Amino acid sequence: MLFPNSLTIWKEYLVRKTQTREQRSQGPILYFNIRREPLSLINLRKRNVESGEEELASKLDHYKAKATRHIFLIRHSQYHVDGSLEKDRTLTPLGREQAELTGLRLASLGLKFNKIVHSSMTRAIETTDIISRHLPGVCKVSTDLLREGAPIEPDPPVSHWKPEAVQYYEDGARIEAAFRNYIHRADARQEEDSYEIFICHANVIRYIVWWPCHPRGWLRGGDGNTRLFHKCELCLRSA
Repeated sequence: MLFPNSLTIWKEYLVRKTQTREQRSQGPILYFNIRREPLSLINLRKRNVESGEEELASKLDHYKAKATRHIFLIRHSQYHVDGSLEKDRTLTPLGREQAELTGLRLASLGLKFNKIVHSSMTRAIETTDIISRHLPGVCKVSTDLLREGAPIEPDPPVSHWKPEAVQYYEDGARIEAAFRNYIHRADARQEEDSYEIFICHANVIRYIVWWPCHPRGWLRGGDGNTRLFHKCELCLRSA
């Protein structure tokens, strides 16, 4: 038999939901089934009992992803940290050079990039503008979801960085929303592989990278300027 019986399917479904509840008790509200596996997209309660496995097989095939999303996570370039206002924290000469080199690196890959999604903060906007010169025709999308912040209290804790508790609640919900919105398997309607660039900030990137392992461990990751991560499924590549 190609697919397990209904009882087995229900057991698997309930186990997954139980695991998700346990994970939620350990930290942020985790995204149930980030992989968007076909089984999780089917309403088993409305399944036709008479058609049985044939109907289930058809639905699983319908929701199965046909393409792969290749996600490139890039931190903004070096910037002036002494600016009194966020708009004054522009890129340094070295930062502009870093962005130029990153743009050249991306262009050299010979990939057909679909879009660049970037934070609405000044340093990310300037980094995006420089990189995009080397990728003509690729659309740019600005979003507040990718702005820098404090996603969740880190484990282990650190002494050099202790934001107010309220910041975790404000920033954490936003950054988690960014994760849910952008990091997932390709939609079943997507026919070809896509290549998407995300230009944002250290904390946001570290949270995304550490999420599959342990969200609270996000502060353990590196944060070099214009550091590039290529994320596909749970396979990470740092360039």
